[in-house]
Formats: sequence, structure tokens, C-alpha cells
Amino acid sequence: MNIRLEEGGFVLGVGTDLVDVERIRASHQRHGERFLDRVFTAVEQAYCLDHRNPYPHLAARFAAKEALSKAFSTGIGAEFAFTSLSVEHGERSQPLARLDAKGQALLEAVGGTNVLLSLTHTSTLAQAFVLIVRRPG
Repeated sequence: MNIRLEEGGFVLGVGTDLVDVERIRASHQRHGERFLDRVFTAVEQAYCLDHRNPYPHLAARFAAKEALSKAFSTGIGAEFAFTSLSVEHGERSQPLARLDAKGQALLEAVGGTNVLLSLTHTSTLAQAFVLIVRRPG
């Protein structure tokens, strides 16, 4: 896939994922900190666990990780770990994708320069949509 953007960039990959919030809550209750540490970065845990109900926020981040793994066409595994993506926040509280060395290597391997991310959730479902893009220049 190589879709040209009006500004001169290209969309190189697309991914989306939908997660049942209850699944994330149950995994956390069953496996505790081990689950959180395996799936979420310290920054993500701090943000989500600061909320009265952290599970929709955790589920949205889980969906983002799955969506990006789909955009890379790797899935979660040796090439891309759950913690290869950390969903953080920008100046306007927009979600930002921060990649570890594995994630950055994949981004460069596909010719990407940026990951665009959108998250949404209700009390029962969380969804993420991801674009891998190459900016002009």
C-alpha cells in the first residue's frame, strides 16, 4: 500500500483493533502486575492507573499496540513487542506513538517517518486506528 497524501507524504500501513474492556480487566485481575509490565510501559501504566476506572484506558492502549502490529504486518512477537509502542500525550492531550528500538527499526524498514494514532473507548469497548506515514522531505 502506498497512498499519496496531499502534503506530499505517503500512507504506508493501516491498522485497527477493537478490544473488549472486560478482557483487559480480567487479565489484570488474573495476572496482576505481571500482565501490566508485559503489555504496558511505565508511562502508560502511570497514566491509566491514575484514572478511577483504568480499564478503558488500558484497553485503548492495548488496541493501539495490536493496530500498529497489523499496520507493520508483523503481529505481536519477536519483531514487535507489546512494549515496542508507548502511547503518550502531546501538548493538546492527543495520543502520540513513542517507539522503542524494535518499533523504530520496523518503522524505518518500511520507509515510515511517523505513526499517527487515534483512540476511542466506552466503558465496554476500546478502539484504535493507526497510520504509518512517510512525511515529505
